[in-house]
Amino acid sequence: MAERATGGGERRAPDVVNAHQHGSGTQVVASSIGVVNIGAGRPPQDELAASVLLRRRDEQAQLGIRDRRRIQVRWTPPDDEQLATDHPELVWGDGPARDLTGNLDEIAEVYERIPTGRLVVLGRAGSGKSMLGAQFVLRWLEKRSAGAPVSEIFSLGSWNPAEVELAHWLSDQLSRDRPWLAAAHPDGGMTLAERLVSERLVLPVLDGFDEIPEGLRDDARKKLSATWLPYVLTSRYDEYRKAVEDTTGLQGAAVVVLADLPPDDSVRYLRFSSPQGAAAGWDTVLADMRDNPEGPLRKALSTPLMVALAAAVHGERGTSGPETLLDSAEFPTPERLERHLLTAFLPSVYRRPSQARRARRWLAHLADDLRRRETPTPDLAWWELGTTLPLRQRTAVIAFLAGLSFAVVTAVGNIPVDLVATSHGLGFALRRGLVVGTLHGLLLGAACGFIYHRASGNDALKPSPIEITLRRDAGRRLREGLSSRIAVGSLVALAGAVAIVAVDRSVVPWLGLDDGLGGGLVSAAQLPLIFGLGTGLVLAVTAWLEAPVDVDRSASCVDLLRMNRRNVHAHIAVWALVFGFIAWFGGSFTETPLRSLQLGLVFGIEGAFGGGLGYGLCLTAWGQWIALARIWLPLTGRLPWRLVAFLEDACERRALRRAGAVYQFRHARLQDHLAENPGTQPRP
Repeated sequence: MAERATGGGERRAPDVVNAHQHGSGTQVVASSIGVVNIGAGRPPQDELAASVLLRRRDEQAQLGIRDRRRIQVRWTPPDDEQLATDHPELVWGDGPARDLTGNLDEIAEVYERIPTGRLVVLGRAGSGKSMLGAQFVLRWLEKRSAGAPVSEIFSLGSWNPAEVELAHWLSDQLSRDRPWLAAAHPDGGMTLAERLVSERLVLPVLDGFDEIPEGLRDDARKKLSATWLPYVLTSRYDEYRKAVEDTTGLQGAAVVVLADLPPDDSVRYLRFSSPQGAAAGWDTVLADMRDNPEGPLRKALSTPLMVALAAAVHGERGTSGPETLLDSAEFPTPERLERHLLTAFLPSVYRRPSQARRARRWLAHLADDLRRRETPTPDLAWWELGTTLPLRQRTAVIAFLAGLSFAVVTAVGNIPVDLVATSHGLGFALRRGLVVGTLHGLLLGAACGFIYHRASGNDALKPSPIEITLRRDAGRRLREGLSSRIAVGSLVALAGAVAIVAVDRSVVPWLGLDDGLGGGLVSAAQLPLIFGLGTGLVLAVTAWLEAPVDVDRSASCVDLLRMNRRNVHAHIAVWALVFGFIAWFGGSFTETPLRSLQLGLVFGIEGAFGGGLGYGLCLTAWGQWIALARIWLPLTGRLPWRLVAFLEDACERRALRRAGAVYQFRHARLQDHLAENPGTQPRP
């Protein structure tokens, strides 16, 4: 989707803000898309708002942002004029600048004071930027009127501004997290997600400008200035200042800076996070922070992140009291104290030492995996786990698993045939089954490896925004380019079958294992025809069964994983039924009823484990996940066998967090610390 850049003084964002503030304006903004009703007769923006609000409330409850004990974040306008680079007239219009000071509960109201609808929130690492973004989304949605724009958080670390326009990236993120938005709009030409973005019915909270690689930040700055969209942008102070230095900055953006926590606020949270009997121990910490305003304790415990870590490590679940933090010999600098809290966090939430060591090793691998991506990202997507392994290694794993499954089924299927139809005996049947299974497995494994190698990195290995279902759906339509896919798939299957026939007619007899059941030229021609026709029919049937995902389907990591797993299982079932039917139907003209039934069963099982499972492994996100994240990485000790349970448990312990269809580390500081210090253990 092409960006519609606005000129220097042109501002379209106020329409969105005014639409939210004044109910009548909303209908003008939403009119062109509001006719699309989904679910219970509501337009897609209202369905999206309900979905986001429900998930954000659950996340806020888990993180304690609405807890009465929570840390109160405050902000002020920046002292450095370099940060507010745009001309005041282009931010405030003809009126005077408005007061932007406030606290966490007032973020939505402060945003509404900005005519341009663009707010930049700056702060140092751990100062509460992500917390503020989450609170903004919740406050905005709670006061939102029907049809008004929907606010949602987007992690900028996964955006490559040099290659992808902001609007296109936003719509892709929406479709990823909520597959039902990938359905085509009735007007054609756009998906529902693209239409929502283009109609300015999405108010994005762009979290983590500093997580964009440094070489791409200037491209990001230019595109953020040129876009017609309103937004809330968060960034670390130093990285943003460097990006806008000696430039026009972000056009029309008002800037605020998060303030350090005062000692009383920090200790208040720490006291409330500890049992009543131990809360008094924090009084000595407060006294030290008041007496030594330049001391390491005062500086380290001035951000919400460090205060929360201190509560976890030395509060209710800690193994040592608050007095540990007063050891000036052990912690002479704020950096040493922060490093201690980051290192001791995991042992404080994983009680048993052995459990903590394993969790640290696995989380460190995940952190390092994110850092080694071609474009570093905070998004821990299940379908991308293991993709930092060399492509040759991944291809070998996929090829081996696909070949192994087909080899076992072929070998087991050949043994009873030779026992019943020939007089060569059990030893011959076992030898021939082993050889034929191995040869067929090698051929299929090589084919699946080649297909995976060619498909690696494209959309085929991303979660599919559709489901395979038998229900009738008005939104069901055949996939674009289906005819070419059927043609290519049929030709590949035909070539593979020819190779199998060639091996069976040349290599197997050469090894002295010919059982005399191969038949003549007619039989030799049947197998390629069955494979080619069957593959084309399978692709056609599965395309017909595909339908847009229901709007009421949740967009969590686990739900998206389950949906893609069901799709692969459905593919395997279709392969089995189609190949079994073709073999039975064809055999009924030349074989006895019992023999044709046997052919149908054999071809159905081999179609499921050869074609279906092979397709799933080399051309689906779930197959790549199974091969790499569920088999290879646990086998090599880099991840646990029960990976999903571990990730969900890490979220409950607040080491990770759920962000739509992906996971993220609780904070970038924790992710960086684990990636740089995978083997570091806290002192006893």
